[in-house]
Amino acid sequence: MSKRILLVEDEAAVALTIEDRLVAEGYRVDVARDGEAGLSRAATEPFDLVVLDVMLPKKNGFDVCRELRAQQARTPVLMLTARGQIEDKVVGLKLGADDYLVKPFHMSELVARVEALLRRSARGAEAAAPAAASVFTFGAVRVDFRKAEVHVDGRLVDLSAKELQLLRYFLEHPGATLSRNELLDAVWGWNVMSSTRTVDVHVAGLRRKLERDPREPRYIVTVHGLGYKFAGADG
Repeated sequence: MSKRILLVEDEAAVALTIEDRLVAEGYRVDVARDGEAGLSRAATEPFDLVVLDVMLPKKNGFDVCRELRAQQARTPVLMLTARGQIEDKVVGLKLGADDYLVKPFHMSELVARVEALLRRSARGAEAAAPAAASVFTFGAVRVDFRKAEVHVDGRLVDLSAKELQLLRYFLEHPGATLSRNELLDAVWGWNVMSSTRTVDVHVAGLRRKLERDPREPRYIVTVHGLGYKFAGADG
């Protein structure tokens, strides 16, 4: 079933343009034209994503986002605004928005961010499932994600939060060739400040901490021209 998106936008022309593009991409789109209507629908109806303008009649987007999170709603929120000041972006993210896009923007960028947020939301739901494994063992390595602990030959090894997230993604996709872009999106999300080099740096860090010989890795191996894969103890 196609994902359902709530678009909260008071400018008719902007709303129509966004709605047409998202529908063309295969999404179901509902439109609310003011903050009060948007909050009411987002809080009571099963949407997969809320695209929320900041400057709205009756209730602005910041207040909508704040009240939505206060009601424990976990629906991802992408905020749209003509404001470009970094302070406004920080406010939106602190209030619980998941991403922030400044007008004017290319529709292709909006679609890409929508896709990224929906993927992250789906992964979060999978991670929260009771059946999700929390302990992995390979070679001399034992990983307990519930305790956020990694042992190599029985010795506790200190991994950063991002290294743990990256390692978990590898372990949950054994044998799969994972591109740098996929890893970047899965672990860091949509972040224009990050690059595929970020992935390389963190893979190198994992190899230093987990591999007996980081120059000849057995666990996280390079697939030349494509990315990386977790090969397990037999890599």
